[in-house]
Amino acid sequence: MVEIKLPELPYAYNALEPYIDEQTMKLHHDKHHQAYFDKLNLALEKYPELKKKDVDELLKDIKNLPNEIIEAVRFHGGGHSNHRLFWQLLKKNTAFEGEVADDILDKFGSLDRFKDEFKKAAMDIKGSGWAWLVDDNGLKIVTTQNHNSPLSEGKKIVLILDMWEHSFYLKYQNRKAEYIDAFFDIINWERINENFIMFSISMAG
Repeated sequence: MVEIKLPELPYAYNALEPYIDEQTMKLHHDKHHQAYFDKLNLALEKYPELKKKDVDELLKDIKNLPNEIIEAVRFHGGGHSNHRLFWQLLKKNTAFEGEVADDILDKFGSLDRFKDEFKKAAMDIKGSGWAWLVDDNGLKIVTTQNHNSPLSEGKKIVLILDMWEHSFYLKYQNRKAEYIDAFFDIINWERINENFIMFSISMAG
């Protein structure tokens, strides 16, 4: 069910410092994420039956939504869904281990090579967008423009990085490479591995 109220951050605004500063987190969550959330709910006002579904369900089935709300769900629904997951996958001091780590090493050869390829993809985004590690019959690094979600293409999301300017500009200005490097220090590998195991179970079922 689409939330009635924007979910709170799962940690304090300053919990990710010095990598992401408190002021950025407040603006990013309370202003930008809130705006996408509000506009998604506004777009669904005429369709109460769709409000009974989670936003991820709407994104997965976006081609079958009423034409008049497809773009609003794609943009504002994607903005809400992407941010909701992004917050969950950030945490300091978690170990790169488990099934997801094993698969990343199998696919990319080393953690450093994965980081290099992910960073290059993120840096190559023109304008605003997101960088992702997805499971699409194997791990793949992909990018999307605006708030487009890989869920709409049937992909399972493993890792996500916000490359909109509002996610980094207060602290890093135009130094996007530094922001991406900092991101690698706050990846919540514990949560990612939990999600990855659930994906594997659902696929096996």
